[in-house]
Amino acid sequence: QILPAPRPSMSARPAPLAMSTLEKQLHLGRLPPRPPGPAGGSGQALPKMRMGPGRKRDYSPVPWSQYFESMEDVVVESDSGKDTFRIYKSGSEGPVLLLLHGGGHSALSWAVFTAAIINRIQCRIVALDLRGHGETKVRNPEDLSAETMARDIGNVVEAMYGDLSPPIMLIGHSMGGAIAVHTAASNAVPSLLGLCMIDVVEGTAMDALNSMQNFLRSRPKTFKSLENAIEWSVKSGQIRNLESARVSMVGQVKECEGDASPGVPKTIVEGIIEEEEEEDENEDGESVNKRKKDDDAETKKEPVYTWRIELARTEKYWDGWFRGLSNLFLNCPVPKLLLLAGVDRLDKDLTIGQMQGKFQMQVLPQCGHAVHEDAPDKVAEAVATFLIRHRFTEPIGGFQCVFPAC
Repeated sequence: QILPAPRPSMSARPAPLAMSTLEKQLHLGRLPPRPPGPAGGSGQALPKMRMGPGRKRDYSPVPWSQYFESMEDVVVESDSGKDTFRIYKSGSEGPVLLLLHGGGHSALSWAVFTAAIINRIQCRIVALDLRGHGETKVRNPEDLSAETMARDIGNVVEAMYGDLSPPIMLIGHSMGGAIAVHTAASNAVPSLLGLCMIDVVEGTAMDALNSMQNFLRSRPKTFKSLENAIEWSVKSGQIRNLESARVSMVGQVKECEGDASPGVPKTIVEGIIEEEEEEDENEDGESVNKRKKDDDAETKKEPVYTWRIELARTEKYWDGWFRGLSNLFLNCPVPKLLLLAGVDRLDKDLTIGQMQGKFQMQVLPQCGHAVHEDAPDKVAEAVATFLIRHRFTEPIGGFQCVFPAC
C-alpha cells in the first residue's frame, strides 16, 4: 500500500497530485499509520521543536480542566429510556458555540481552541461528545446516522435550555461539520445563529470513501500507554500540535477491557505472548512454572489502550453524512463560514456558492485535516472575526479583527 506523504513546508511546494491524494485520505479524520521519517513531516518542524540535545518531548496526557471550566453529563429522557451526553463548558455570557468533533475524536479535540477563543470574544462554549464517542453513553451507540445525530443535538440543547435556548452557532469538524449542517437543515436548533464547517466538503469526502477501509486497517490497533498513543498521533501527522494531542487523544482511546484480545500485536504484550507459547510447546512438568510466569507477567503488564470506537463498523453511515452536503450547507438561511486546510478541497457547488457570496471562506495553510487542533489560534481568530463582523458578539482583551479577503 502506498501511503500519502505528509504536507511539506512552504519552502518545498508540493506537487498538486500528491496534495490532492493526502487531502482526500484525511477527510474523515483518518491518518497515516507510521511516523514520517527524518525528511518527512513539515520539513523543519521536528528539528525546530527539539528543546536541545538529550531532551525528550513530553507526551504525557493533560486533563480537560486545564482548558475547560466545567464538565457535566446531560441526560436526555424519552419513553424508551435515557441517554447521557458528556459536555465540556466554558464562558458565562454571549452566544453559545456548540462544538461537534470529527469521526473517532471527542469533545476534547476542541480544548486548545476553547482556551483561545474564550480570550478573544464574549461567548459560551459547549463541546459535546457525539453518540458512540468519548464519554457519551447511549442505548444504541452503533446508530450513527446523520438523522439520529442531528436529533441528538436538538435533544441536548432542549435538555440544557428548555424553550429559552440562547443564540447558538454550530461549529463542526469533518463528520461533525456534516452533522452540524444536517442539524441546521432539520431546524433541530430553533435559536440557530450561524454555521461553521471545518475542512469538510462533499465532493472530496465522497471521493475518499472507497479507500477509507484500507486506510483504517493500516492504523495501529492498540497502544501500550496513553503516552504512546499521544506520541504516535503527533509523529504520524494526525495531530500536528503536541499541546492539543496531549489533551485530545485521551478522548480517542480507552483502556482495553479484560485481557488483551488475540488480535493485539506481539509488540504490545510481547513478553506475555512469548511465555505462553513456550509453555504450550513444553507442557510436560511445566504447569507450576507456567502459573508463576503468568503471575509475574500479570504484575508487570501495563494497561493496553485501543480506539474507543471502531470506525470501520460505521461505514454504512458515511454516504449519508456527506451526500448532498454542499447544497444543504448553501441553503441554510443563517450566516455561514467554511474553514479549509487547502483550496483544492472546494467542489463545484461550493465554488459557485462562494463566488455568489453565499458564505464566507477562509483557507488556513500549513495545517493537517484537524485544522482546529493544528492551528487553534488561527481558527479562533477566524471564528471570532466572523461573529464580530455579524455583530453577534463583542471582542474582549483588546482583540483586533483582521477581515479575510474571501
